[in-house]
Amino acid sequence: MKYIVFILFTVLTNAAAQLMLKQGMMSLGPLSFTADTAIARIFQIVFNPWVFAGLATFVISMASHLYVLSKVELSFAYPFLSLAYVAVALFAYFIFREDLNAWRIAGIAFICVGTVLIAQSGMSSHDESPVAEGATAKIGSAS
Repeated sequence: MKYIVFILFTVLTNAAAQLMLKQGMMSLGPLSFTADTAIARIFQIVFNPWVFAGLATFVISMASHLYVLSKVELSFAYPFLSLAYVAVALFAYFIFREDLNAWRIAGIAFICVGTVLIAQSGMSSHDESPVAEGATAKIGSAS
């Protein structure tokens, strides 16, 4: 559980990246591609400040996730990424005025319950993953 801060950082940077990408695409307006404009349009998208910041934030999120994966079991860390759905839905409601209806709220509640159950499973296991140590041993013995 000592890596929970890094896991939550991964979740929040992932959600922040989504929000930045949405803002960037909204600022560009409806897109249309033709054979003549496809490459120029792709550069316009990628170098939009919001889109570029979102992509850079994804890189930070992925680096954080890789660090987490080096420390804890994948089956513990990965389900936490579902909390990004929760964060995105809530922030999209407040920032972009997107709909947050009863079905979405129910889905968010299920995600939160599932994540709490996964987190509880990590409290009884070790902070250092024996799986990672075993994988290293197997790799070393294969040569």
